[in-house]
Amino acid sequence: MIIGLTQILIFQGLGELCSKFLLPTIPGPVIGLVLLLVFLFFKKEINPHLLLVSDTFSQHLGLLFIPAAVGAILYLPALKEHAGAIVLALLGSVAITIAVSVLIMKYLSKESS
Repeated sequence: MIIGLTQILIFQGLGELCSKFLLPTIPGPVIGLVLLLVFLFFKKEINPHLLLVSDTFSQHLGLLFIPAAVGAILYLPALKEHAGAIVLALLGSVAITIAVSVLIMKYLSKESS
């Protein structure tokens, strides 16, 4: 498990370095995740250590919602004040996501036939 965690932390560190020196507008962990994805794509397999870590994380994914829930309770007055804008932004983003997904599926289904 330590080997898998080390691999994840190495890619996060590389992402932080890229974020610091090359792409300051993109968060380091996002760049690190993309680098890990590219690495796994070219490697064409996932080693057992990384698989063990990812399975363990996915089993306990619900714990990651605790800080978000605490933040929501902490900023409840601000959320109530801007509820209309938040609902509008959520509905708009869902509609755009669905529309883009439909367009991509139509495009991909045309290419496969």
